[in-house]
Amino acid sequence: MLEQVVLDQKVAKAEYNLSIEPLERTMGELQRRARQLGIPVIIVFEGWDAAGKGTMINRLMQALDPRGFTVHPINAPTPEEALRPFLWRFWIKIPERGRIAIFDRSWYGRVLTERVDKPIPEAAWSGSYESIRCFERQLADDGAVLIKFFLHISKKEQKKRFIELEENPALSWKVTKQDWRHHKQYKEYYQAAEDGLAQTDTAYAPWTIVESHDRRFATLKIFSTTIRALEHRIQAIEEEDSKRPSRKKPAKEEKLANTSILDRVDLSLDLKREDYDKDLDDLQKRLRDLEHEIYLSRIPVTVVYEGWDAAGKGGNIKRMTKLMDPRGYEVIPIGAPNDVEKNHHYLWRFWTRMPKGGHITIFDRSWYGRVLVERVEGFCPPAAWKRAYREINEMEELLTKSGVIVVKFWLHIDQQEQIRRFTERQKTAWKQWKITEEDWRNHEKWDAYESAVEEMLARTSTGYAPWTIVESNSKLYARIKALKTVIGAIEARL
Repeated sequence: MLEQVVLDQKVAKAEYNLSIEPLERTMGELQRRARQLGIPVIIVFEGWDAAGKGTMINRLMQALDPRGFTVHPINAPTPEEALRPFLWRFWIKIPERGRIAIFDRSWYGRVLTERVDKPIPEAAWSGSYESIRCFERQLADDGAVLIKFFLHISKKEQKKRFIELEENPALSWKVTKQDWRHHKQYKEYYQAAEDGLAQTDTAYAPWTIVESHDRRFATLKIFSTTIRALEHRIQAIEEEDSKRPSRKKPAKEEKLANTSILDRVDLSLDLKREDYDKDLDDLQKRLRDLEHEIYLSRIPVTVVYEGWDAAGKGGNIKRMTKLMDPRGYEVIPIGAPNDVEKNHHYLWRFWTRMPKGGHITIFDRSWYGRVLVERVEGFCPPAAWKRAYREINEMEELLTKSGVIVVKFWLHIDQQEQIRRFTERQKTAWKQWKITEEDWRNHEKWDAYESAVEEMLARTSTGYAPWTIVESNSKLYARIKALKTVIGAIEARL
């Protein structure tokens, strides 16, 4: 892509002055409209050192309401960030709906700086192209506008700018030994940039190469490109709104005629109390020891609990963590998203809670709510929850490639056992807080939920993040099986 760029393009000062003011007004109007429509906007600035990224970002900011955007300068990952999947530090920075996030460098450092300077092996950066494409596609599918600029200058122009900066006492600090080293590596960076641009130039997140020898030309191109992208998205939303029918109730889902996964589960499995007590003590001690081993090895662990209401998730988690060091694990209860979470991509609130190396995060319900409760209750359109299977698999694959152990439990009980436990909770004073009208209402939708569970298990049980169905009519059996599964997964990694 860079070979085709003509770098000597220029714009005369008079033409620039005539053009920039209407572009600035249009930019401000589009920012306000994007805020009204709840469109998240992500603008990425990549390019050569001294190509003018800071100058271009500052120029763009002057046309925007400062209350509506955030600039994220991206440097090498901190020790804390290095303990997490490489996209974690970008997921936590994606804007909420209606806001603009401007990245001064970005996730592309993985396939540029980290590739050329060799802080990571080739397998790590070469495998990141697909992760980046998945990340950007997920954001675009959720309605975000992604605008990516690569500011291009020649090696000769870069050298000239470095010398000019060094000769200015007020700006000489901007040129470092690393900058000069990168200048000598121009050829290697050029090849890395070519590969990165080619691998990640997509319809949903296309690259714009900005010829940056002339700053006036670069400024007008950046403004024009941003305006076109925003206008295109706003027009698409307005057309969708004009065609959208009134919201209908979600269609009733019938139980699948040929269910297979849950029907094969043997819910008669049980465990004697004396065997349970002995196994529980041994397994809890073993998990306590393993918690310390994974801390020393900096291995992160994510444990997901899903299951029927009253299937025993809380009691299972309580036995799982009884002897564990609370400084090394966290239990995250997941309920309905709050207003802040609703204003982000649905996976955002889970990415922000992922464990760092050496720690364990246990999710009491999880991102699978998208294909369970949100599907059955009609909280998101069919296109969104159908797309979520792929998005969830992509996220879990990235986690496992980053070294995270992912363990997923579906705690299964039958309808009669659920009714029995609901009734017991109602009759027991200190358990009554556990039962609500919503629980009974959900029980009436058992068939619809069962269909959703069947499809979830079939479409998201993968080699890197398989589901473990836990036969939970017997709470004793379920607790032991869950402990053994987590221990087995950690031991296998160690």
